[in-house]
Amino acid sequence: MARVGGRSAAFAWVVGVACAATVGVLAFLAIPMIPASVSWLGDAVGRPSTSTPAADATGEAGQVGGAAPTRCADLYDAALDATLTFAPGAAGLTASADAPMTTATQLVDALRPQVVFTCAWRADAGTVTTTLANVPADAGPIAAAALPATGFTCSSQAERTRCTRTDGELTETIEAGGGRWLSTSETSWHPTDYVTRIAKRVWG
Repeated sequence: MARVGGRSAAFAWVVGVACAATVGVLAFLAIPMIPASVSWLGDAVGRPSTSTPAADATGEAGQVGGAAPTRCADLYDAALDATLTFAPGAAGLTASADAPMTTATQLVDALRPQVVFTCAWRADAGTVTTTLANVPADAGPIAAAALPATGFTCSSQAERTRCTRTDGELTETIEAGGGRWLSTSETSWHPTDYVTRIAKRVWG
């Protein structure tokens, strides 16, 4: 076989020995780290997951782990959103931080709801306005005690209180429990199961 010019067998042999020696030195230096590596791997395998149900699920607010919606868009399921958006003459959703729209002004003054958001819808049929707010944990019992005197009818809904009042075309609903307040004023326009469906988004 013809020898390839420009290569030295002796040089190649020296380089090979040097490489083997380097690998050996690195392996020797790595030996003390083996127990620590095995321990770390064992801890990693046995460590519980730090992810939360909300992070593992669909991410729909108000549906997992008791997390309340943080914006108007999160308050409505897809079907209800479509009903409101495509109602005849619908002007779309207006989001704000306005105070709750209700005739129960004395209750509002007493509880001082900290508004998260207020969502207003307008269509040919009328208007629907909803406010989500934070309130003291005992707001439900307070509402149940105070509102019947102003024409509201109150009932228990799991861990919260729901109070409703109808006066002509106006229907008002106030729900409170678990430190949350959800109030709705429907004027002439009463979307099917509106109050029940948004409550599910807040309390699950």
